[in-house]
Amino acid sequence: MTILNDLDSTCGLSDDELTLRFKESIRIDNEIRKIKGLPVAGYDDETNRAYLEYPDGRREYVGE
Repeated sequence: MTILNDLDSTCGLSDDELTLRFKESIRIDNEIRKIKGLPVAGYDDETNRAYLEYPDGRREYVGE
């Protein structure tokens, strides 16, 4: 029987490193979507609403 600890389940990466890698992967995905002309999902903290932002800068809020 093999006992795994927290580091084994994350391949030895710290939580901070995993978070950094996750954020970078999202940033890269958003850039690819903009290049392809696809909308990028976002969230407006001021209005507390989700939106789709198109490459031309136009925002469409969800539910409108």
